[in-house]
Amino acid sequence: MDPFPHQYVVAARSGLTGTVLVSSAGLSSLETAPPPSFGGPQGFWSPETLLTAAVADCFILTFRAIARASRFEWAGLECHVEATLDRLEGQSLFVHFQTTATLTLAAGADEALAQRLLHKSEQGCLVANSLNGTRSLVAQIRFL
Repeated sequence: MDPFPHQYVVAARSGLTGTVLVSSAGLSSLETAPPPSFGGPQGFWSPETLLTAAVADCFILTFRAIARASRFEWAGLECHVEATLDRLEGQSLFVHFQTTATLTLAAGADEALAQRLLHKSEQGCLVANSLNGTRSLVAQIRFL
């Protein structure tokens, strides 16, 4: 791992109407638009869905690192994040992020340890830790 601090650079560009093109060196560009709830078109990532995706992605990557450090064997992890955007005191902001994580394990795996690692991952996700909204985790274990 590189020493801190890390820098991440993204550019966005748009005309008066249409989509916004988001890019970063070495990555595929993304076309984004406002979400349908703000009058935008269907079929595009929005800043709101990108932020929510970042929470889900970070959760899984954090779990991978924690499970690897704990030498914990697992078969798969699905993560669903529901972000709630509300209007408080004249500002629109995300007020809550609910993460539902379903971890698949081999028969006989340590379920209690799996639960601890899932909760530790939720607490350790740097993206979620950078947000002001409250958070909750529903941790589910499934066996093969």
